[in-house]
Amino acid sequence: MTSHLHDLDAAVARIRAHVDGPLHIGAPLGLGKPHRLLNALYAAAVADPSRPLTLYTALSLDPPSGGADLQGRFLGPFAQRHFGEDFVRLDYVRALRHDALPPHINVEEFYLQSGAMLGSTQVQRRYASLNYTHVARALVDRGVNVVVQKVAANEDGSRLSLSSNTDLTFDTIDALVQAGHPRPLLVAEIDPDLPWLGGTAAVDTGFFDLVVTPPPPYPRLFGLPRQPVSDADYAIGFYASALVRDGGTLQIGIGALADALCHALALRHIDNAAYRRVLHALDPDLITHPTVVACGGLDPFETGLYGCSEMINEGFKRLVEVGVIRRKVVDKAALMRRANDGTASALDRELIERDGEFLHGAFYLGSPDFYAWLRGLDEDTRRGIGMKRVGEVNELYGLDEGLERLQRRDARFFNSCMMATALGAAVSDALDDGRVVSGVGGQYNFVAMAHALPDARSALMFRATRETGGRHESNIRWNYGHTTIPRHLRDLYITEYGIADVRGATDEDCVRAMVRVADADHQPALLERARAAGKLDPRFVRPSAWGRNSAAHLRDALAPFRRDGTLPAYPLGSDFDAVEQRLLPALSWLKSASATRAGKLRTVLAALREGRTDDTAALQRMALDAPRGLQERLLARLLALGLSKTAAADTAAPSPDA
Repeated sequence: MTSHLHDLDAAVARIRAHVDGPLHIGAPLGLGKPHRLLNALYAAAVADPSRPLTLYTALSLDPPSGGADLQGRFLGPFAQRHFGEDFVRLDYVRALRHDALPPHINVEEFYLQSGAMLGSTQVQRRYASLNYTHVARALVDRGVNVVVQKVAANEDGSRLSLSSNTDLTFDTIDALVQAGHPRPLLVAEIDPDLPWLGGTAAVDTGFFDLVVTPPPPYPRLFGLPRQPVSDADYAIGFYASALVRDGGTLQIGIGALADALCHALALRHIDNAAYRRVLHALDPDLITHPTVVACGGLDPFETGLYGCSEMINEGFKRLVEVGVIRRKVVDKAALMRRANDGTASALDRELIERDGEFLHGAFYLGSPDFYAWLRGLDEDTRRGIGMKRVGEVNELYGLDEGLERLQRRDARFFNSCMMATALGAAVSDALDDGRVVSGVGGQYNFVAMAHALPDARSALMFRATRETGGRHESNIRWNYGHTTIPRHLRDLYITEYGIADVRGATDEDCVRAMVRVADADHQPALLERARAAGKLDPRFVRPSAWGRNSAAHLRDALAPFRRDGTLPAYPLGSDFDAVEQRLLPALSWLKSASATRAGKLRTVLAALREGRTDDTAALQRMALDAPRGLQERLLARLLALGLSKTAAADTAAPSPDA
């Protein structure tokens, strides 16, 4: 029988009394974590070293903190406004950042907040490298005996929605029971702000053993700040959009690259002429030689797309709103077969329209505007969104392979990576010294699925270069000490300089395709390495057209579309106010200019000479309008220099690292 409690300490006592010995607690990734309950469980464990506790989870979200330097002055006030003064930070995350977790407490994560835990040895040692679809099996091996999850409740409290995280809860319970283990204690924490999603996400209250409704106030849901989209991001997004086939299936990740892709898909549908002008500016061959995008298309969407993605986010919101995501699927194989081969009757089409869903996901995460959209959905749109198990979304083999193959026709799986090798391997989750930046997540699942479906493609998107310690480095490497996707699964790679189709290619053809989308400055070295390894004909001469692969050429090509609003800095909306949007490029410029010791000295000297601005609002926002002391006066001069250098910039710069 389900117990209902309002007191967190009482809930913790009930959980600890239910389990004999060590606690093995599973908690959802991202938004579905009950922060207040987890903090209460952590506090009780800290106070009692005799009861070991291990938490199994992923993506423990933590807002950025402020500080006295320029980045801290920007992030502190922004975080307070965006996340709320009462946002509940996870105490175990705070301990992990300082390697201060007590010895009887462990935290294992299979996906990390990107780059946040590179310096924590406790996190790096306990990271579990798992495909998303293998996590439930791993939790069985760990003997999970408690599962805690944030949920939404209906008006009378008779039904609960797993809402943001249907990904692992059902799979884990089934895997434990099938392995002969007892059903874990299921604990729900109700959050009135969590959007309600029905269908398979909704369960009777009795599904949970313990339902906790903590007293108000209820902190805001963690909102991901939407990032500005750069010229490189836009170029990647537009190239990617030309690979999408009408009537097909779409999966995307998160971040500026995904935002750019979704903006391009929306523009392709609602203003096709403008869409084609951008593509022509990037590469005229995409327009004059349609065979270049034979696996996709350039026209508006007549049938629309079906979204099937482990994560539902801001981009899907936009695509639903403009009518790109609208192809419905049903869980009836015969009906899907008739729909695919064009023999569906009027009754078939009526059944699909009535019972079908156009968007499936395993979890969601986004901005406050995204959550407000989910809460305010009309009933028809709400019924079209189905939250599913990760074993159903991320692979073909978990439930009904034949049905899922029929639903996922012409699938395009778009994900991001950090680097790729010239021979077609991808680096997405870790550095060459073994430290984990994020995690494999579902990327391998989607890459493998693209090879298993006859009409599907996997596209990995990444920027061609990056700045490291003041050096301009290529993200296309000859080799690297760690890879996430092996080269035998190579398919499509996209940089701001084009599309490399390397599926099934010979090594020589793969090298040529990858170098063609590399930055021009780094092409000669890559070609020389290939020749030295015997992977390239010594007589090969780099085509002159490849020499146009530069940031300056790209900036010039896209500048008209920046000016006329076709390519806005924040295509899906912004969480930064107007002043902050001016500050972001200035802070990014300063970070790049002072990346080396010599660069820092040059920047400081320039600030002392030229650091003047009439942007009083920006200085006030950074609390530098009336600087006190030498340090603040220098910061004010530096900020003024950055503002003056970026005042007329046509392109958006990345925000400070959070």
